[in-house]
Amino acid sequence: MGLDPKKIEVPDALMVDVLRRKSPSERLRIGFDMWVSVRNMLLTHIRHSHPDWTQTEVKHEVARRMSHGAV
Repeated sequence: MGLDPKKIEVPDALMVDVLRRKSPSERLRIGFDMWVSVRNMLLTHIRHSHPDWTQTEVKHEVARRMSHGAV
């Protein structure tokens, strides 16, 4: 597999093989678990960075960042 300079990350061939062997539901579970992990990390980071913000403000900022500004 050649490198595409437009891609930031290129998946490792071994990891691609592992993921191909997973069922669709297993791949969805992995993706969802990654989403939850990112959300929890952002919640922690934003609470720490803005201790004066309300829970609503923190959640709104997390949603904004995770939706690339669409919220």
